[in-house]
Amino acid sequence: MKRRVLFLCTGNSARSQMAEGLLRHLAGDRYDVYSAGTHPVGLNPGAVTVMQELQINISAQRSKSIAEYIDQTFDYVITVCDRAKESCPR
Repeated sequence: MKRRVLFLCTGNSARSQMAEGLLRHLAGDRYDVYSAGTHPVGLNPGAVTVMQELQINISAQRSKSIAEYIDQTFDYVITVCDRAKESCPR
């Protein structure tokens, strides 16, 4: 059974998107990987470009609100910024 991982940031535009793509690329056979933001603002084109340099395509990912996952269970919730950690629903 795959473990579920959620990367959480404020905007879900760069860091959490990159982390989602990287973990899915490296261990997608072992983890179901998601990302979200407390105040999503859209996928950052610079994040897409940087990940393409690593041969990882995240261009189909979209910026999502934590509200989309509020009723779901995760094995790991990893915050990639302090503001997201402070406003993370418990």
